[in-house]
Amino acid sequence: MAQLTALDAQFLHFETATNVANIAGLAILDGDLNRSDLQALLEQRLPHVAALRRKLAPVPLGLDHPYWIREDDLDLDYHVREIGLPPPGDDRQLAEQVSRLHARRLDRGRPLWEIYLIHGLGDGRMGLYTKIHHAAVDGVGGADVLAALLDLSPIPAPPPEGEPEPDEPAPSRTAMVGRALTRLAANPAQAVRFAARAVPHLDEIPVVSKVPGVELVSGLARRVAGAGDAPGLPALPAPRTPFSGPISAHRRFAFVSLPLEEIKEVRKAFGVTVNDVVMAVCAGALRQWLAAHGGVPDRPLVAGVPFSVREVGEARRGNQVTIMTAPLAVHVEDPVQRLEEVRVSMQRIKDRFSLAPARWLREFSESMPAALMGLASRSAFGLVGQTSPPINVAISNVPGPQFPLYVCGARLLTHYPVSVITDVSGGVNITCFSYDGSLDVGVVTDRTMIPDAWEITGRLCDALDELRNEAFRIGP
Repeated sequence: MAQLTALDAQFLHFETATNVANIAGLAILDGDLNRSDLQALLEQRLPHVAALRRKLAPVPLGLDHPYWIREDDLDLDYHVREIGLPPPGDDRQLAEQVSRLHARRLDRGRPLWEIYLIHGLGDGRMGLYTKIHHAAVDGVGGADVLAALLDLSPIPAPPPEGEPEPDEPAPSRTAMVGRALTRLAANPAQAVRFAARAVPHLDEIPVVSKVPGVELVSGLARRVAGAGDAPGLPALPAPRTPFSGPISAHRRFAFVSLPLEEIKEVRKAFGVTVNDVVMAVCAGALRQWLAAHGGVPDRPLVAGVPFSVREVGEARRGNQVTIMTAPLAVHVEDPVQRLEEVRVSMQRIKDRFSLAPARWLREFSESMPAALMGLASRSAFGLVGQTSPPINVAISNVPGPQFPLYVCGARLLTHYPVSVITDVSGGVNITCFSYDGSLDVGVVTDRTMIPDAWEITGRLCDALDELRNEAFRIGP
């Protein structure tokens, strides 16, 4: 038994009919995986993966954050499902099926995950779509869940040695209420402490950072606290785009694999990082899309870039993530200058983050009374999404293993992330995962804003080619 953190609970509370907090991955496998074999593998490994064997236990009257309790009667026939694609079974049909699956909310009366075996792909391949709620895992925890299914060879490894971590018994409803009242009594003091800690970091918080004078106040507070000068962050207003504003309940998904070696060629030619190249490729693709759909703004887009704040050795429980905003230079025509603008902005964030990791999202969540958090989250999302969204697009780049992996003997060919879009973060999410020599990119869009997500994946390829051509011009 463990209680959800305030940040975990936020991912439950902001969900509406249109904002859904599912994070997922689409694996393409070489082979036709058998459902019974996958269920047998899960039976072996579930005891050692807490996120897959627990469900929510709400506190009476919503007075506190829910608890995780063990599900003793886990129904694998419910959680592991099979579907088939009609002929010809191509990638677009697969993506359309994933689009529908990803938009569906998970049943909160059960453990918050589902796996779909998708048969009918051509060339002897099949899809494996794995979905889990963001309240249960962040990016690091999600990687742990995926790793539970994977092996280093076609022969599955034996079950993990040792006994799994025991689950504490769930508290009684009376105990839950008692803890909730104690927490509620302490909340005003916690809110005051958050306010004091937050002042040096106000310029990191979307929406708040736009208020005139915030950067000056934050800088003064850091100096008073003895933290010294930290690199300033640009408080840019997010321009309006065709993918800004409240999203619908419908999703589009597309995917593409970019050669990691080509990205490294660009990195080496211009003396930047792989992540800089990825961000610049995204900027180039979005510039091309905007030019074809209403025009390129005269200032940068604002990208939301997730960062883990999990410390080395910290237990992998709950979400330990924050989001930083970075200008994305879509307004710059020259691809090399665009890459340089991206490099400078990302370096500024890294320098700032290394001095003081941004924990404002977690601390802000903890400062709110649990009983009011749900209403406050949904109201804030609705208001900000309709008036002045602070972010245009979410972009994430997750490094992965550079060697082949297997699921029940079937080789994992590619693994495409399928992430979250919201009213606040915009109707486009581009998430990248490097695996076995390629950068696997999953693009999620709002169907009414960007009906054809494949157009963006095509423009990602074009943007990488554009940078490679510039790299060839300057030589080795």
